[in-house]
Amino acid sequence: MILRLFLTCALLLVSTLAQAQVRLKDLVEFDGVRGNDLIGYGLVVGLDGTGDGIRNAPFTEDIMANILERLGVNVTGEQFRPRNVAAVLVTGTLPPFARTGSRVDVTVSAIGDADSLFGGTLVMTPLNGADGQIYAVAQGSVIAGGVAARGEAAEVVHGVPTSGSIPGGARVEREVEFTLASLSQVRLALRQADFTTALRIEQAVNGHFGRAVAAMQDSGTVVVDIAATRTASAAHALSRIENLVVAPGSRARVVIDQRSGTIVMGEEVRISRVAVAQGGLTLRVEETPLAVQPNPFSAGETIVVPRTDAAIDNDPGISLAEVRGGTTLAEVVAGLNALGVGPRDMIDILNTINAAGALHADLLVR
Repeated sequence: MILRLFLTCALLLVSTLAQAQVRLKDLVEFDGVRGNDLIGYGLVVGLDGTGDGIRNAPFTEDIMANILERLGVNVTGEQFRPRNVAAVLVTGTLPPFARTGSRVDVTVSAIGDADSLFGGTLVMTPLNGADGQIYAVAQGSVIAGGVAARGEAAEVVHGVPTSGSIPGGARVEREVEFTLASLSQVRLALRQADFTTALRIEQAVNGHFGRAVAAMQDSGTVVVDIAATRTASAAHALSRIENLVVAPGSRARVVIDQRSGTIVMGEEVRISRVAVAQGGLTLRVEETPLAVQPNPFSAGETIVVPRTDAAIDNDPGISLAEVRGGTTLAEVVAGLNALGVGPRDMIDILNTINAAGALHADLLVR
C-alpha cells in the first residue's frame, strides 16, 4: 500500500513537472499598465541622391519649405529640385510610466519615391498620440534596414533601405496621466483567455498571500484586491505577484502555414484511430515545335508546326495505412510520420482527418 502510494505521488510529480511553468507577468497584462502609440510626419536630410523626386512627391517640397521658413530662410516662389531629402512617417510607442526627458526608440519609413534612407538624418519631428497631443520629439541619424546599389543595367537591393530606426531617437516631452497608487483593485487580463489558466492564477495569488485577495471574473480576467494584500501600494502588490509561476492551460490547436509548409501542433492535440491512403496525379506537358523549311529558291515561307506531348501520371502514393490513436503529442507525431509523406501532403492529410472528425483540436490554416 505504501509502495503504491509512493508510485502515485511520483507520477503526479512527473506530470506536474512536465507542464510548462510560466511567470505571471508573461501570461497577463496589468490593467492600466500599457504603452501608447505615437506617430509623426517629418523629413530626412543628408541623403546621397537617393531621396524623393520633388515632382513625384510634392508634399516633400511643402514640409521642406515650412522647415526653412521656421529657420528664417525665405523660400517663397523658389523651385526645389534636390534629391537628398525624403518625407517620412515616424512611429514609436510611449512605454508605461515614461517620464519627461526619457528616451524612446522610433521607426522611420519613407512615404515618397526615395530609393534609400541610408546615411540620412531625421530633422526634429513632433510625435502625436491618438488624442492629437504631442508627447515626444524625434531627431537623429537613421540606421537604414538595408542597402541598395545600382548601375546602368543592373540593381541590387538587400533588405528594405527605405525603412530604418533611431534607437533612443525620441525624447518624451509630455507624460500620460495615470496614477497606479490610487487604484483599489487591479485587473489581470489574460493574453490567451482560458478558464483553467484564470483559476490557476487565482489559486497561485491567494496561496502566496495566504488569504483570498484574487477572484476570477471570467476566462480572461482575474481581479486582485489591493487592500486585501496588506501591501503599501498597488505597485508593491504587483511586484510580489508578477513572478509567481503558473502552468497555463490551452486549447488543443494545429496551426498550418500553407505558404511555407509549416505545421505546428500543441501539446494537447489528439487523433483518433484512423486509416489513411494518399496518392496524387502529375500533369506533364512538353512543347517541341518543329520548323518546316520551304524548298530552295521557292516562294514558300518557313512555318512553325506545334508539337505537344501531354501525359498524366498517377503517383502510387501510400497505400492504406493505419494511424493509431495517440494519447500524447509524441504518439501523434510518430503516427503521422509513419505515413512517410512530406509537409505539403501532411497538410492535406490533416485537413482530411479533421473533416473525418478524427482530429481533436482546432485546425487553423493561414
